[in-house]
Parts: sequence; structure tokens; C-alpha cells
Amino acid sequence: MNVQKVFEDFNSLNVLIIGDVMLDSYIWGAVERISPEAPVPIVNVKKKDFRLGGAANVALNIVSLGARPILCALIGDDDDGKKLIQRLDDGKISKDGIVVSAHRPTTVKTRIIASSQHVVRVDEESDKVVNAEEELELMKRIEKLLPSCQVVIFEDYDKGVLNASIIEKTVLLAKNNNIPTVVDPKRRNFLSYQGVSLFKPNVKELREGLKIDVEAANQLSVENAVDQLKQKLNAGGVMLTLSEYGVYIDFQNEKIKLPAHAREIADVSGAGDTVVSIAALAVALNLTPTQIAFLSNLGGGLVCQHVGVVPIDKEELLKEALIESA
Repeated sequence: MNVQKVFEDFNSLNVLIIGDVMLDSYIWGAVERISPEAPVPIVNVKKKDFRLGGAANVALNIVSLGARPILCALIGDDDDGKKLIQRLDDGKISKDGIVVSAHRPTTVKTRIIASSQHVVRVDEESDKVVNAEEELELMKRIEKLLPSCQVVIFEDYDKGVLNASIIEKTVLLAKNNNIPTVVDPKRRNFLSYQGVSLFKPNVKELREGLKIDVEAANQLSVENAVDQLKQKLNAGGVMLTLSEYGVYIDFQNEKIKLPAHAREIADVSGAGDTVVSIAALAVALNLTPTQIAFLSNLGGGLVCQHVGVVPIDKEELLKEALIESA
């Protein structure tokens, strides 16, 4: 693999990302006393921040890798929705596929952090399935934007934006345009992704989706589960992330297990977003299964060295890929 050439070719790709976007809100402060009203800490707020989360974090990873993301998602007609749009504008991310809905709030996850301790998380969201009007508007955007893309990512956080109908129509549309589809799944739609190119669950999602026990450390257990999943979905391939045990891919008549790289793990948040982003670009460039797994596994490990949800650093990934493939 000419690593330098692959990373240059990332810059030519358009990626349609369909799924659940959200705002990650952070409140940093200090705890100096306990409330007299209840035995809870009083957080004296020092700083607030809003960041792109969910499918929008996948978009940030795609930008960091040099490609162009096109987000297709629902937000609420509210102040948080306006903040999310502002963050997209700040990141120069296309909002052509964003549908504003009067029927649901923008998903916000607020983390309150005091003296480096995560005190509490507050979620504001609806996980009800899209209504007919929202589905129609989303499909209009998908039909318009998909043909100009080289790969589609389904980024499913179980918040209701994706349903069986949207998945089926989009996969068919992608096939008719010879565009590969890559999935980062959750439980509700797990078996709805029929006929996709590459399906990327982690072990927990695989256990819940197939309702079977899988031991990440047991290679035979992993292979049998992935084989079962691949058949149920009639998928082109499955790439299973195994946390500290690395990654296993069954794709294009190849079955490969790669170990995790030894690293100082600071935070695993957002690693799955990075893995699916790299995998999708690699699939779009027709890289081999080994190359797809190698780059994805490398990127997922690198972002775990950083605190908080951060997109991959392309230069850092390139440097490591050149060292590892030398």
C-alpha cells in the first residue's frame, strides 16, 4: 500500500453521512461545598462549550481526514438546533441535508465536569421514530445528495432518525449508483441493514443485535458470530471492533484479525466514530480488507489517547501508518 497516495486520495472523496446528530455540551467548574438543600455538590461554573456530537462527530473526522462530509439528519426548531448549525458553519461542513423538524428537540448531551471529575450527564432528546413528514424530507435530501458521493455512512445512535424504510431505500439507491454503504449500528435497526457493503459493530452491539454470547478474546467465538451476522444481513462484509483485542474483518473473501496497539488509553469516547470514518474512506478507495482494518484499527487507538471526543489528526495517523507499514 502506498500510504502517502491513499491519504492524498482521501481529499477527493465526498461522504454522505445519514444518522443522529447531537450537540455535546460541556460545563466545567469547581466544587467547593455541598448544597444545604440536598447532599449534592455545588458546581461553580467556570466555562461552557458546545461541540458537534453523534453523526456530526463522524463529519468532523471526515473533515480531518481531508474528505468532504455531507450530513443528512434531523434537528429541532430550537436554540440548540441553531447552535448546532453554527458549529457546522464554523467547521465548514455542508448542511444541505439537515432537516429542521417542529416535532422533536435537538439532541443535547450535557456533561458537567468539576475538578477533572465527570459529575453528571444530562440528556435532552427524543428517540421516537421519524414521522411520515420527516421521512419524506430526509429522503428528498438523500436522493438529491447521494449521487455526488463516493460512499454512504449510516451513523445510528438509536435516536429515531434512521428506520427500516429509509435504510432500505437508501441502500437500494446506493447500489443503483454503485456507491458502497458502511454502517455503525445500534440495537433498534441492527438487522435492518440488509445488503450493505460493510457493517461495523462492536462486541456489545453484536451481542445485543444477535442475542448471542460472544467472547472477544476467543477467536472461534468471534469468527462464528461474524459469519452468522454476515449471513443474516446478506452483507458484503463485517468489521468487528474488539476493544483491547483489536479488530476482526470478514470482507471480500478475506478473514483477518489484527491486534490492538499498546497505548496509554485516556478516553475511548468517539473512537467508533473515527473507526467508521476511516473504514468508509478506505472502502470508497477499494482498499483491501487488510488495509481497511489496519488503518481503522490504528486511528481508533490514536484517538483513545486524547481526553474527550476528538476527531483524528490526519498527520498523526499518516506518520503512524508509515512507521507501521515500513
